[in-house]
Amino acid sequence: MARRKMVAGNWKMNGARDANAMLLHDIVFDAKRYTAVDMVVCPPALYLESVGAALTGSSVQLGAQNLCEQEKPGAFTGEIHGGMLKDVGCAYVIVGHSERRALYGESDEVVAQKFQTALACGLKPILCLGETLEERESEQTEIVLGRQLAAVLARVGANGFKSAVIAYEPVWAIGTGRTASAEQAQAAHAFIRGELANADAKIADSTRILYGGSVKADNAQALFSCRDVDGGLIGGASLKATEFLAICAAAQTLS
Repeated sequence: MARRKMVAGNWKMNGARDANAMLLHDIVFDAKRYTAVDMVVCPPALYLESVGAALTGSSVQLGAQNLCEQEKPGAFTGEIHGGMLKDVGCAYVIVGHSERRALYGESDEVVAQKFQTALACGLKPILCLGETLEERESEQTEIVLGRQLAAVLARVGANGFKSAVIAYEPVWAIGTGRTASAEQAQAAHAFIRGELANADAKIADSTRILYGGSVKADNAQALFSCRDVDGGLIGGASLKATEFLAICAAAQTLS
């Protein structure tokens, strides 16, 4: 089936009120040109409400970068419940980003809990999967991707992916300037889709799998042309309107 392309910008720990306003002005102004692409921006939690307000009336959707795994609000100082994200207008939330796994020790089980909580709160998870350079060089890529996906499937089943998105992000290509080749990206995406198909072929066919890892305007077309690559989860390039919009344009031409 034809899957609608998606381009999601992960701002990470970047942004300021004035800079955000300038960036969003340009993105919102041009967004109407990309009618065949789902556009999402994921700012730091502090700016979710103001960014959401700036997106009002546009086709660009709001996403968060993280959420607490707890199913109910309560005494969890510093954490943000999924219901709060929904309350301020989030449609999506990134779950299991490699930086959360590596820097903050999020295990496959915690990521699976967060995925389940996101669904329970009415959010669409963007589940990140990916291997390190060491794991790739030791030919462990499929083992790692399979393990990370299996943890979520064990908790929510294939039906949990009906509204979810997957993002393959090779850790060795994030913020390094290195990018997986189109062939490497396609192989990983096809493997992920195959693993999901083992649980439910129909859901696997409809689930969007984004590529994340130093996507730029000059490589987006080649990556997005791959059969199983349905768009991108964009890091640094999402902080520059011209780059982000050029990536959206590449997705539009392939839709």
